[in-house]
Amino acid sequence: MLDKIRGKKKDDKDAPDLRGNNKKKNDSDIGGRLKGMVGKVTGKSDNPPKEAKKNPPERKMPKPMPKPMAKPGETPRLRPPQRKSDSKRPIRSGGSGVRGGFGRKIQDDDQKTLIGLVVVAFIIIVLGGALYYFFIQAPYTEAFNAAKQAKINEVNTYFTGPLTTDPRGIDLRIQIDSAQTPFQVDAIDVMVPATQAWREYQSGQITNQTDPYGRVMFVYAAGGQKNVVLKAADAQAVVNTQLDAKSLVDITVKKPDTVAIPIIVSRLQAAGGLVNVGNSVDVYLMNATSNTTVANNTTNTPNISGATVLAILRAKDSGVIVANKSHAQDMAINNLVQMSSRSESATQDVEQLIRAVSARNWDENEVSTYLNSYGWRLSDFERTSNLGELDAQYLLLLEVPRENAIFLIQNMNNVILTVPTQQAPNWMVKELKAIYG
Repeated sequence: MLDKIRGKKKDDKDAPDLRGNNKKKNDSDIGGRLKGMVGKVTGKSDNPPKEAKKNPPERKMPKPMPKPMAKPGETPRLRPPQRKSDSKRPIRSGGSGVRGGFGRKIQDDDQKTLIGLVVVAFIIIVLGGALYYFFIQAPYTEAFNAAKQAKINEVNTYFTGPLTTDPRGIDLRIQIDSAQTPFQVDAIDVMVPATQAWREYQSGQITNQTDPYGRVMFVYAAGGQKNVVLKAADAQAVVNTQLDAKSLVDITVKKPDTVAIPIIVSRLQAAGGLVNVGNSVDVYLMNATSNTTVANNTTNTPNISGATVLAILRAKDSGVIVANKSHAQDMAINNLVQMSSRSESATQDVEQLIRAVSARNWDENEVSTYLNSYGWRLSDFERTSNLGELDAQYLLLLEVPRENAIFLIQNMNNVILTVPTQQAPNWMVKELKAIYG
């Protein structure tokens, strides 16, 4: 009892009571404790009674919202239940995840698989696009641009110089720029309009550049300069029928500026001596050591084209004539024999005969009838008889462009004259027709 009053524990080893209020002071004296006990018995206490603990006020429930009432005569409409937000949906067991499509959450493993598929798909798309570009799109674009550039270069090649601003060339460039595929570019024909344009231009040039003798000169710029003198009518035929834009673009039409140059050549160099006045010949240069023909700038074109033979003289050694002709005839009628004989002889020097005619010792008209084209007829008879004097020398007077005069003078001993079959003399035309029928 006293231990209880003192507050001592029965066993000192007992743990202290920690449930008491630390703020209260322990009554260490007996008087205080007794006073407290008396107060409890008598019902008096020094401490004022504590106020009764107030109960918390009751929580008022919110007043429910009134339900909407249908108006008279109006049909009530049912609303679908509101769907709960995804944030309130429970997460499936198996770990944390992220939300996927259609409002469901995806687990970590599914998330990694989906990300991997997206990455693989992206890589495949990138590789596919790269392969398509490098193996399909890039070659196609390169071929397309190359085709357009090649066609533009072709147009620029033909529509140049005086035809740079020709409407046909401008129209072709517009067509090439507006083409959408290489096939459309290749389908554009440049040669036909270019040929038509150049023929019109060169035909006008021939009309303007014809000289008083009815001739024009073609100056070829490609493969080295080459001059050709033609009749205006022949030049028109060549331009309008034989040449296209590839050749016409390299031709310049000029008035002929020619000179007549005499050259002495052998029968071999003089086209076999079978050329006559008015014939057109081509001049090639021969190699003096090997007697081989060398064309200008290693091409197949002659050094001078279309040189005109103005005169041809044969050496006087070919003018000595010694010939005898005899004829005998016997006739027998009624035992009567009639005999007749005739003989002709000629021994003369043609040159002396020409001199006699020139001195008016002989009848000029009569002698001219016999000696007209004597040299040509002599060569022609040699041709038909296949027998002739091969060592004869010829002096030819050639009309050539002034630019080629120095070349012909310096290479007189190393040139050879040829007869083009397109401008063949009459005897050659007959022979060709007889051969090829």
